[in-house]
Amino acid sequence: MNNAVKKPLKFAIIGVGLIGGSLGLCLKRALGNSIYITGLCRTERSMQHAVKCGAVDYASADLKEVAGAADIVFLSPPVLQIVPMVKKLLPYLSPHTIITDAGSTKGYVWQHLKEILPENIYYIAGHPMTGKEKSGVDAADADLFRGKAYVIIDDTGAPREVYQRLMEVLKYTEANFVRMEIAQHDRCAAVISHVPHIAAAALVTLLNRSGDDLESCIKLIGGGFKDTTRIASSNADMWADICMTNGGEIARNLRNLQTILGEVITACDSHDRQYIYDYFTASKKRRDSLLENAAKEKIDPN
Repeated sequence: MNNAVKKPLKFAIIGVGLIGGSLGLCLKRALGNSIYITGLCRTERSMQHAVKCGAVDYASADLKEVAGAADIVFLSPPVLQIVPMVKKLLPYLSPHTIITDAGSTKGYVWQHLKEILPENIYYIAGHPMTGKEKSGVDAADADLFRGKAYVIIDDTGAPREVYQRLMEVLKYTEANFVRMEIAQHDRCAAVISHVPHIAAAALVTLLNRSGDDLESCIKLIGGGFKDTTRIASSNADMWADICMTNGGEIARNLRNLQTILGEVITACDSHDRQYIYDYFTASKKRRDSLLENAAKEKIDPN
């Protein structure tokens, strides 16, 4: 009879903030002592809080202590820090380690990682399409991924069995997994995430530039403005990196948005009520259908 105790899976989280901390909470809740989670944190306070809240079993600022002998490494720093971080990680990784990430852009990261990764270290790009306007492990939530889209990238060359190993763990997020290729991800992310964040910040900038009416405008702010601009409170460092690493797609779609707004401006100037009516009707129809489909498929649209 074999009484050998199975070693717990070692899962390293590089960047125990909102996303990394939420994943840690989720996996510890689901897997308990069968997973041992280590976390890289920058400050003593964040280390203590990450352990105290249960997001990780052990936290450190020492990369070797966190990532050494890890089965899976989950990267959750700002996008421009991912490649430099992997370069630092590589000397400490065991053969057949899986690297995955939560980066909001994929083409830039893969373009650089494929030049430095050895054949026996596997990279499977990921992007959980979730978050909050608040950042840091203090905002972490074990249910953050439930019902949300989670992109898994198909074209980074990892063997099928490696994908299966990773998904055996990530399935506990209860996310809705979507398989995509890198270029398609970056195109779609620009439309449904990157440009909306820029637009939300633009509305706040518009308020800031309202001149002598600023104080009066602020007094009138209600739910509509707060809801529309909620994501303008997101982390500026993260969003600067996203704009630098998916700039082409973002710029292309901002030009499309500029064209749309130009058409609305023309209709307003010329008092073309029919155009304005059709504009709002088409948008309402599309958004209502999105909410209806989300309800049918039990997808959280928020």
